[in-house]
Amino acid sequence: MEFSEVVEKRYSVRAYKPDLVEDEKLRQVLEAARLAPTAANRQPFLLIVIHTAGREAELRRIYKPDWFVQAPLVVCACGIPSQSWVRKDGKNYSDVDVAIAMDHLVLSATNLGLGTCWIAAFDPKAARKLLQLPDDIEPIAFTPLGYPADRPGPKKRKTIAELVRLDSDF
Repeated sequence: MEFSEVVEKRYSVRAYKPDLVEDEKLRQVLEAARLAPTAANRQPFLLIVIHTAGREAELRRIYKPDWFVQAPLVVCACGIPSQSWVRKDGKNYSDVDVAIAMDHLVLSATNLGLGTCWIAAFDPKAARKLLQLPDDIEPIAFTPLGYPADRPGPKKRKTIAELVRLDSDF
């Protein structure tokens, strides 16, 4: 798929087939995340791959909708702020680096015919407990990973004029 087609086809999948994700496809999406650029190339993130079969009830403590556990896998992207680059004004780039890695994972999944849905509205305490995360690792986002069982609706996006300011404008 051309990159522009991948970007166009990506959508938030909220229904998944039970079909297993092939090991090679999982490896490819994880490799895409590994190759993501991070501030000072520190890679201050951890990806946790969770098989959903038999763990649906405990995963629903993290995020309640049924479709969250329909896919055979759920991935949690965690930040490690202590390993992150910090700007001179104190801005820690851990969240940014995790977001870039997660976006690479999501776009790679789309390219391989897999579906994802970026989830930030989860219960962080439940995630910490289930994943047995130490205090220095922070869960940032989750996504189911599997084959879509739905179709995308129309995308509602702002116009370029609403989102871009050219230097000639000031």
